[in-house]
Amino acid sequence: MLVGETLAVALSSIRSNALRSVLTMLGIIIGVGAVITMVALGSGAQKAVEERIAALGANVFTVFAGQGRSGAVMITDRTILSTDDYEALERDATLLKAVVPEAQSSQQVVFGNQNRNLNIIGTTAEYVDVHNYTVPYGRMFTNGDDASRQRYAVLGSSVPEELGANPAAMIHQTLLIRGIPFEIVGVLSAKGAAGGFQNPDEQILIPLHTAQYRVFGSKRLRSMSIQVKDSVPIEQGMVDLERVLRRQHHIRPGGENDFIIRNQQDVLQTQQQATQVFTTLLASIAAVSLVVGGIGIMNIMLVSVTERTREIGVRKALGATRGNILLQFLIEALTLCILGGAIGILLGVGTTVVLARVMQWNTLISPLAVVVAFGFSALVGLFFGIWPARRAARLDPIVALRYE
Repeated sequence: MLVGETLAVALSSIRSNALRSVLTMLGIIIGVGAVITMVALGSGAQKAVEERIAALGANVFTVFAGQGRSGAVMITDRTILSTDDYEALERDATLLKAVVPEAQSSQQVVFGNQNRNLNIIGTTAEYVDVHNYTVPYGRMFTNGDDASRQRYAVLGSSVPEELGANPAAMIHQTLLIRGIPFEIVGVLSAKGAAGGFQNPDEQILIPLHTAQYRVFGSKRLRSMSIQVKDSVPIEQGMVDLERVLRRQHHIRPGGENDFIIRNQQDVLQTQQQATQVFTTLLASIAAVSLVVGGIGIMNIMLVSVTERTREIGVRKALGATRGNILLQFLIEALTLCILGGAIGILLGVGTTVVLARVMQWNTLISPLAVVVAFGFSALVGLFFGIWPARRAARLDPIVALRYE
């Protein structure tokens, strides 16, 4: 029997039991679809983390105020960072390229008939460079604007939409922050949420001295973003900052720091590793359904061999060899798995697209995952089809013809 004829007979057998064939393929369909979807979700999460790492800027870390202690009780915000610390770092730190102070307060913002409560960040002109922003509309305020306490505002990329305006049209317009008029001089590029509770695209930047003397009425800082000099390891920059701040805060040798140094890249890289492990785990669990589907195919093929025992006997009596019978049943098993794999690919890709568009989840379809899942489904069909095929091929033709 020629290969083409064998294939035609196998496909005819599948078509004659269409419903059973579809139910048999269901495990493969779900398995392949689940593997592709899970890997796409994991790859999307990893890509998002990589983008966040790139968005942080080169050699950047952050210092926050720590907690004070009153007896055995930790008092939040007992210790603070201030512009005095910022000035000390600017003056005495030798390995730091840029120190960007950030004073923050949530304030009422009014633009036209829109009223929102937004985060106001008082900072310096270096904020854009250190945090790897661009200013597609307008400009960033300058250090001269800061020193002269100008009432200038630079908006995060999502703020114009929240205020119901076009970003380009907002340049040189006036908005009110805590009832104080500010001229909009720029709009930042989009950054995206960095895994915290606040989205940097939903904040407004104003000059540091303007914030302290006109809006907040305090020299207090929420944090400082630090960029070390080129070719200097970030760990050395952290040690240099610690040296200056400990002296500034009069901390004795052996005493605990009253500030917290956080390397955001380490945090995000740890998150990325956790995401990789989670993706592998989910894909492995999804792959189990492929094995289960393969067992289902083997079960159905064994039933098919029993049902078609007389047919096998007739084929052997007419000259079909063991190889022909073996090939026929292997083709049937492989066809079921390959068709199931193809439908599973469509299911996985479709599910991924729906999750990305409807749920707004980060997804990234991996061509390697598609190829591996499809190839694995074919191997499952080959592996679990061998035993039923061999059983059919080894049937004695006389016994098979007498089978009722």
